[in-house]
Amino acid sequence: MVPNSLQPLVEMRRLSFGYGERMILDDISLAIPRGKVTALMGASGGGKTTILRLIGGQIRAQSGQTLFDGVDVTPMSQASLYLARRRMGMLFQYGALFADLTVFENVAFPLREHSDLPEPLIRDVVLMKLNAVGLRGARELMPSDLSGGMARRVAMARAIALDPELMMYDEPFAGLDPISLGTAARLIRELNDTMGLTSIFVSHDLEQTFAIADQVIILANGKIATQGTPDEVRHSTDPLVYQYVNALPEGPVHFHYPGPSVVQDFGPEAQA
Repeated sequence: MVPNSLQPLVEMRRLSFGYGERMILDDISLAIPRGKVTALMGASGGGKTTILRLIGGQIRAQSGQTLFDGVDVTPMSQASLYLARRRMGMLFQYGALFADLTVFENVAFPLREHSDLPEPLIRDVVLMKLNAVGLRGARELMPSDLSGGMARRVAMARAIALDPELMMYDEPFAGLDPISLGTAARLIRELNDTMGLTSIFVSHDLEQTFAIADQVIILANGKIATQGTPDEVRHSTDPLVYQYVNALPEGPVHFHYPGPSVVQDFGPEAQA
């Protein structure tokens, strides 16, 4: 029996998922170690966000298992799934704050929805979470008053309000300026370590990802192209991984969409 502390918090075993005949994930297996930061990378449409949705039970795999703390999420009842989700935090793309609620009310929302804490204690918890992301002084602002980076940090505070074991971030760096991007990356790392979390984030930013991740998983063509430490991935000799890490326009992933040859489209016969 594997000790619980050594067992991965999240595992996928021989998992396949697709929409109709279009396969997104094809017989993949992966493990997310406890207490670590894992990055999901790869070309757009490669299944990165799909993995987060499978872990949260928003969608169900056609075959295989998605284990959260040793229990398969796929066959869970709605009641069991809600209990599992209380142990997860999710940062959606661009924050997804409630536009008509203040910063304070946004962070307080999950506490009021999922706990019986008295208001004085909710106030203290909210201010602690906002302080953790550097925005305790912004409690009375509305989402429309915030910059993109600030909104993302408020969303982080809301996501950790219930002290989850697992934090999932869907493209937390998208649309941020370099200062805000660096701040968001540092917060992911710091929150993971200070709160004892396990973190998974989807990213296309190589520099920040390699700086904060313990493990990097690159998806391609429905499979796992490679997984390992940032250094191992950076020095991979796999052609697809090499193309991705070095941002090359040509390689296994082609710049030109398949079609007729140049001669067929522009040659003498095409002009006839």
